[in-house]
Amino acid sequence: MTKRHVSLPDDAEAGLEAFLSAVDERLSGPEDTCDVVTDVLVDLYGDREAYERWQAGEEVSPATRVRLQGYDPCNSTLESEYYAEKNERKFEESKHLQWLWRQFDATPMADNVEFALGFRAMLAEHLFEEAGKGLRLFKGITMTYGHNITIGDNTVIHDGVHLDDRGRLSIGDRVSMADTTHVYSHDHDLVDQTEITNYHTILDDDARCGYDSMIRAGVRVGENAMVGAKSILQRDIPAHHVAVGTPAKSITIKPGWESVAEPVEDANEDNREQRRIDDDLPDDLEVFDEFGRDRTPPG
Repeated sequence: MTKRHVSLPDDAEAGLEAFLSAVDERLSGPEDTCDVVTDVLVDLYGDREAYERWQAGEEVSPATRVRLQGYDPCNSTLESEYYAEKNERKFEESKHLQWLWRQFDATPMADNVEFALGFRAMLAEHLFEEAGKGLRLFKGITMTYGHNITIGDNTVIHDGVHLDDRGRLSIGDRVSMADTTHVYSHDHDLVDQTEITNYHTILDDDARCGYDSMIRAGVRVGENAMVGAKSILQRDIPAHHVAVGTPAKSITIKPGWESVAEPVEDANEDNREQRRIDDDLPDDLEVFDEFGRDRTPPG
């Protein structure tokens, strides 16, 4: 074994459990999520006294007011808020929870591993479409929405991983993503970068993504397959294969799995179109093109 069990002192563990249970209960109850998120962040940042003075109508500096307003996710915007094809009903809730996730990661408590893993695992049950048991979700994980992500049991996602669920992400049991892995579910058109296609991206049980690897939208990483560090995967990897490079290709089969894996020379098919997600945009959508460039070819 490469790790050993570590636990907090009894008093610290009891305090952690009490905090997690209280936040979990409030998020599960009838309270407005904005109010719960605001309360939690005010206390985590130690700003309760200033917040109560401001709420009582006392004068505060402009900078203090902006800071205090910023605890309320209803006073924030996220990049994904501008995406036209998003599910507005689901996003209204997931935005608030994602704000809590991001702002928690900016607190000193985010570096207390035992505390932070417990908090994110609890929050994932409210934010993700499905969140399995035994999740280990480390610092700096970002996502597009959160509500288009399903994760199985005992999966570990390390620092700085980006989970793009603009389309849909399905992540199985015991999956491992090393630091700064990027998993995508949307692509931009080559000519018109404002034209977006969403996909369903899949990481099957026991899949592994090495450090700083990238999984392209619509790709499937097969069961027990491995994507090497710094690799960019643009096509499917079959079960038990090891793929490396840019673009990544299967180079071998994990030792001991040869009898149940397909041959390396037959690997890496492009099945992305099977996982394309068609969007149903509203007829009255006012299209916004932030670039405004002329895309007409010469002649």
